[in-house]
Amino acid sequence: MPAYFADSGWMPHGGWTERARFEVDGDRFAPTAAADADGAERLGRYVVPGMPNLHSHAFQRAMAGLAERRGNSQDSFWSWREVMYQFAGRVGPQALRAIAAQLYVEMLKAGYTQVCEFHYLHHQPDGRPYADAAAMSLALIEAAQEAGIGLTLLPTLYMTGGFDGRPLTERQRRFGHEVDAYLRLLERLSTLESPALRVGIALHSLRAVPEEALRVVLGDALARDRPIHIHIAEQIGEVQDSLAIRNARPVEWLLDHAPVDARWCLVHATHLSERETRRLAATGAVAGLCPTTEANLGDGLFPLPAYLDAGGAIGIGSDSHISVSPVEELRWLEYGQRLITRHRNVTATVATPSTGERLFALALAGGAQASGVDIARLGASADSAAPRADLVVLDDASPLLAGRDATHAIDSWLFAGNTNLVRDVMVAGRWGVRDFRHRDEERIAVRYREVVDGLR
Repeated sequence: MPAYFADSGWMPHGGWTERARFEVDGDRFAPTAAADADGAERLGRYVVPGMPNLHSHAFQRAMAGLAERRGNSQDSFWSWREVMYQFAGRVGPQALRAIAAQLYVEMLKAGYTQVCEFHYLHHQPDGRPYADAAAMSLALIEAAQEAGIGLTLLPTLYMTGGFDGRPLTERQRRFGHEVDAYLRLLERLSTLESPALRVGIALHSLRAVPEEALRVVLGDALARDRPIHIHIAEQIGEVQDSLAIRNARPVEWLLDHAPVDARWCLVHATHLSERETRRLAATGAVAGLCPTTEANLGDGLFPLPAYLDAGGAIGIGSDSHISVSPVEELRWLEYGQRLITRHRNVTATVATPSTGERLFALALAGGAQASGVDIARLGASADSAAPRADLVVLDDASPLLAGRDATHAIDSWLFAGNTNLVRDVMVAGRWGVRDFRHRDEERIAVRYREVVDGLR
């Protein structure tokens, strides 16, 4: 049974433990009572759990940077969406696998070890299913296996083009499913689950899923005990449409009409009233925050202090992948609040005075919860189930960590520069990244470049 040792490790209780030893049994950590380096491989000074990435649209990695030119009108999320539709119309299963594999390698090298793939690119561009209706989903599964990252696949129900029930546009047709076809896809994918693959449910948004469809899907046996993700309240326009047609704000309406609990992840949830903020926090659901994408799209800022004060859970995602870095997501989650409040260390508390450590711990716990997988805990204890053996080794030789001890390691990682400090990454007991290099990054990158050049 492989054993590893670190001068400091972020252990199951959360926070640093000196002289941390952990053992790997297959794809899981095994309980160990030892606290020494005898017979163990020494990894370095700082070892932390892998970070879950709770929101991803893999195909959008290949269009990052292509929507940064202003058109004739004032740019917004809605004008960006038109560019996205044009790009999405060119991506088939082989291209999706190549793009996703490259993205997942980048995630691993940044310290993500699990990705929640919010997948709505289901059919051919004209809306007809592929010969294998699961072809695009299988491409994502194959890409995750190839890269060696854990995957929570969230096939997405997408039925209408607005709160008023308008039909999908020509460019949205490849996203669409009727409820029965969607449940068949979910059932098939659920048979493929493994320690590295979890299948959950995604409802694209309240504007894309009618009330009756939402009720049917949530009432199906397949929905039991699965993660449930939904885009919600990302844009002011969405809130205004919901008020005009349903006479309620999006989060308010969802909490009144669905059994929102700890299985749920409400992605973005940017525009909340004070009452919605308190109510959402009380459900135990995770707010899925994607600060770099939300900034890129001009979405707005999530009410983080009030939500955390109410006991709310959060996680982070890279969403459109204009940045693939948990450091940047956590940094800008804090910096956005500093800009709007004109104070520093907004997320820190008296009990947890380190801003970096509190953000890191919150994102680990919320990300694992939204993933539906027992991860984000380094090591195992005798009185609890053993988590999957994921870990990240920070580069203690980096100048960014010079003169630091564990007290300042996370703060320095998140706030002291842009050099990648992720040296080694293990997922499910297997090393995917060693000495900053992914085991198959060159071949995957060559294929990615060929595919993207073809899409252009």
